[in-house]
Amino acid sequence: MRYSTIVLLTADKQIIQAAHEVLVAENDCRLITCESEREAFGVLADVDCELLICSDDMLEDPSDNLLINSRIKYPSIPRILIASEVSTKASPELASRAAAFMYLIKPIRATQLEIVVKRALEISELSKRHRLLSRELKLSIDDNIFQTTKSEDIKSPWSRFEKLIYVSPKMDELCALARQAAATEIPILIQGETGTGKELMARAVHYNSSRKNSPLHVQNCGGFPDDVLHSELFGHVEGAYAGALSSRLGLFRASDGGTIFLDEISEVSPAFQVSLLRFLQEGEVKPLGSDKTLFSDVRVIAASNRPLEKLVKQGKFRQDLYYRLKGFQLDIPPLRQRLEDVPALATHFLERTSEVSGRHILGIAMDALKRLSRHNYPGNVRELQMEINRCVAVAGDDSYILTRHLSQSIANIDLDEEAPADFEVDGATLKEMVESLEKHLVSKALERHRWNQKRAADQLGLSRVGIANKIKRYKLKEI
Repeated sequence: MRYSTIVLLTADKQIIQAAHEVLVAENDCRLITCESEREAFGVLADVDCELLICSDDMLEDPSDNLLINSRIKYPSIPRILIASEVSTKASPELASRAAAFMYLIKPIRATQLEIVVKRALEISELSKRHRLLSRELKLSIDDNIFQTTKSEDIKSPWSRFEKLIYVSPKMDELCALARQAAATEIPILIQGETGTGKELMARAVHYNSSRKNSPLHVQNCGGFPDDVLHSELFGHVEGAYAGALSSRLGLFRASDGGTIFLDEISEVSPAFQVSLLRFLQEGEVKPLGSDKTLFSDVRVIAASNRPLEKLVKQGKFRQDLYYRLKGFQLDIPPLRQRLEDVPALATHFLERTSEVSGRHILGIAMDALKRLSRHNYPGNVRELQMEINRCVAVAGDDSYILTRHLSQSIANIDLDEEAPADFEVDGATLKEMVESLEKHLVSKALERHRWNQKRAADQLGLSRVGIANKIKRYKLKEI
């Protein structure tokens, strides 16, 4: 069994133990256990998942639940239903409505679970390959389309870190660092413009850490007065202030053993920065209105759309807190600095939006894709995602996204103008475009450094062996 991510929704300890025994210990799968439908929905949204297993006693509504809704929202993820003996009459109907791969009846044997999971993953992989071949066949025989505009296949090669999609060396290096950071307990600081995917990065780190089966909570720190923010994070006791009719646990204690993501950390006041520093140093949690000091084991991931180092120099952010937060610092580049990621992101968003909406969009015409790759994207990845969502909405079924489907500002981009040298690519498919771009970037880096392979490799984020392989693959020669 290849490495796979499996989401398990159950409170049955015997099932959890069996799953750990055969899926984690023997087959090295990543198993994420959930205690509620809401939690499982959140995991499916954050994680690149390949299988969903549900106990029927965890589903609150037999006609509207995780298993049924995931069929619509995540159709490519196979589903297995585990039924208790008392509910076996309703189980076949539920399994049918959810298009479940199979339903099992308790008690579950570990070997039985292993076999069913293997078959589900194998059939899922075969289904993916069938969809890819079907699209390629459709594209290859559709002569009318190719006589007018070349097209981009929906299913495209790219690298991914959970929900983060990329092909650029910058993002590859960043995600490699993020994976290293995930394996530690050190605080992480994520910096980047609005819309670059800072929260996606934080969630990816959490689900690749040893805390993946513990809570992940998110708190936006911008626009809140100190007392409200203190109550949200540290909690309060009954009567701590007017309107405090009951005690509040606070996210630091609610996240005990897990992770908390503090967005817009640059916006907290100097006074509140002191409280955060104390928590990071000692793990101390003192609820508002209480004299009692409690402790919590939480991994902190903070994010800012403004460089904290500059704010430290300006005296607007505590230097000691900054150094506490930046155990690992992940700076996500804006999309305009990695436009080579646009084709991969566009086709990924097209695939996802098509699945969710039920629209059958064949691909993106090359003319439209070139214009998408020339845009400056002040709204970053979020802007590109909304652009693709809009295109899917206005394009017809069994058609391609054409230039006329794009927003006016992108459709009006003049392709006759000289494109930035670093981003001019050739090729009819995304794979060919990526290879063309990679060859160009490696060649330019070698020329810039007079064929000093070590310096060129450092610039591209490659090893010396890596750049040597690129030179051999693309048959590059010093002129």
